[in-house]
Amino acid sequence: MFRGTGTALITPFRDGAVDFEALTGLLEFQIKGGVDALIVLGTTGEAATMTAAERDAVITHALKVVNGRVPVIIGTGTNNTATTIELSRRAEELGANGVLVVTPFYNKPNQEGLYRHFRAVAESIRIPVILYNVPGRTGVNLQPETVLRLANDVQNIVGVKEASGDQFQCDRLLRSLAVVRPDFRVFSGNDDQAFHLVCAGGDGVISVLSNVVPAQTSALMNAALAGDMAEARKLHLQLLPLMKDLFHESNPIPVKYAAGLLGLCRNELRLPLVTASQGTQELVHADLLELGVLEDDE
Repeated sequence: MFRGTGTALITPFRDGAVDFEALTGLLEFQIKGGVDALIVLGTTGEAATMTAAERDAVITHALKVVNGRVPVIIGTGTNNTATTIELSRRAEELGANGVLVVTPFYNKPNQEGLYRHFRAVAESIRIPVILYNVPGRTGVNLQPETVLRLANDVQNIVGVKEASGDQFQCDRLLRSLAVVRPDFRVFSGNDDQAFHLVCAGGDGVISVLSNVVPAQTSALMNAALAGDMAEARKLHLQLLPLMKDLFHESNPIPVKYAAGLLGLCRNELRLPLVTASQGTQELVHADLLELGVLEDDE
């Protein structure tokens, strides 16, 4: 699949519709910034608010603009196995390089249910599947033992985006994968833990941060993967305030505000999400100024 930085891309809107001109600019900005993959229609992309026609249009547009320069991975996870299979097959038909499948939310399956769900999805398509564990949003935690079982049994399940926030859980997974399936990718789903995950043997990050600072995020991951820990640590600490403040409210509220400040797209979200509070705006604005990516307008 990839190693390094995959951007969990925002979806730009203008007056309620997808802004395809801004989407083109965002995709080119990411590639110029050196990211290694683009993850489209995930949580950060507000996929839950998109119609089927909009999904097809965004996938088709992204694949056309990227034109094979980096992998384009589509978020297809839902809390309905049949729907997830349908969306994953459609992504494959449209030419996606892989799919990112979140653990089913709300219905809270047990580990056997999670295993059967992911296996059914992966066996319905030929392209690679990345599992996505984010219990803070879904209410269920994909345990390392279940990931290992899937990695062992289903070859096109190639990696996991780990956003449990539990570094010990990540370390246990990495320790076991080294024996069971060393080619299996483990990506941090939390920007503030990506440095630590790579130090423990992980493969990079699927990042919110890189929406607004792709070059800096890529430099951090590249340094860590190359073993230049002094440079990686320096970049990690420089970026840490922005990493944290981009989650001061629910993602993608703060990152949409940041992208708007940088002129990448409008600061427009779809209900039930609303624009960032004044407090979040002040934090993110100050972080961007400190990093030197935003000019002081005073």
